[in-house]
Amino acid sequence: MAGNEFPQRAPDAPIRDPLHDQPGVAGGERAHWRALQGDVEGLADVAAERGRGLLDAARLQAQDYVERRKSDAAQSVQDLAQTIRNSGRDIGDKPNVRAFFDSAADGLEQLGSTIERRSLGDFYNEAEAFARRAPVAVAVGTFVAGLIAARFIKSSSLPPEAPDGDARDSFRA
Repeated sequence: MAGNEFPQRAPDAPIRDPLHDQPGVAGGERAHWRALQGDVEGLADVAAERGRGLLDAARLQAQDYVERRKSDAAQSVQDLAQTIRNSGRDIGDKPNVRAFFDSAADGLEQLGSTIERRSLGDFYNEAEAFARRAPVAVAVGTFVAGLIAARFIKSSSLPPEAPDGDARDSFRA
C-alpha cells in the first residue's frame, strides 16, 4: 500500500458486525461473540454495583466524621460561652459590662446548641438559601477570603531575612 498504510473501506460499504448473521460467518463464531458480549455486560454491571457500594461507604464515613467534628465544635463553642460567662462574673462591680458578657455567653450557648441539633444537610440548605438571597455578599466574601488566603500563602512562602544582609546569603555555599 503506497501512500496511505491503512486499508480504506469503500464509503458506502457497511461496517461488519460479527454478532449479526452475515454470509461466511460460522455459527460457533457468532455464539462466541455473543458470549463475550454477555461477559462484558456482566462485568460492567458488577463494576457499577461495586462502585455504588464504595460511594455509599465513603458517604457514610464522611457523614460520621462530620457528625463527630460537629459535636466537638458545639462543645468548644459551649466551653467558650462558659469561659466568657465566668470572665463576666469576675467583673462584679460593673453591671453593664457583666450584662454584656452574659449576653455574649447566651448567644454562644445558643450557637452551640444549634450546631449540635442541626444536621449537615440543614447547614448546607441554609448556606444555599443565603447564597440565593444575597449573591453579592457571597461573591464579596469569597473575594475577600481569596485575598486573605493569597496574602497568607505569599507571606508564608518567603524565606526569613538574615539579620546580616540579604536573605539569599544564607543559601550560598
